[in-house]
Amino acid sequence: DGLLMSDDLSMQALDGSLGERAKAAQFAGCDVVLHCNGKMGEMKQVAAETKALNGQALKRAFHALSQLDLERADAAFEPRTAEIRLKQLLAEAP
Repeated sequence: DGLLMSDDLSMQALDGSLGERAKAAQFAGCDVVLHCNGKMGEMKQVAAETKALNGQALKRAFHALSQLDLERADAAFEPRTAEIRLKQLLAEAP
């Protein structure tokens, strides 16, 4: 029932052009396709091949956004705290 988002399409984990990857990700069920590197030509390819967010996908997106804790997200990132937490999580990993 949650929003499904692809991994970054520009990581080249999938074959084909960026447009083909974007289209395939949506065909596979992703509501949102992620493209992170900010290259305008690539963004245009992705946009040309993806459909607009609407219907149930749009409802899932609004629901996901409503669950964000923006106050917490705006808090300053503390690298030392993150490093300590990462070490704790890695120590707990099997």
